[in-house]
Amino acid sequence: MASNKTDLTDAVWRSSSYSNGDGGNCVEVVDGHTGIVPVRDSKVPNGSFLTIAAPAWASFVNSLKD
Repeated sequence: MASNKTDLTDAVWRSSSYSNGDGGNCVEVVDGHTGIVPVRDSKVPNGSFLTIAAPAWASFVNSLKD
């Protein structure tokens, strides 16, 4: 897993297109960071976040689709 020293001050977080839109239980991600995917809990937008290596995130998402 990558370091959390990534500056996301001006990041635009997005929820899954499968989210119901009411701010419920969902993860949010930030696009556009080479090699990593920042991920946070939508219920705690000012909390901490994880940075996950892009190949690991892709593998995770693909496993959910299966």
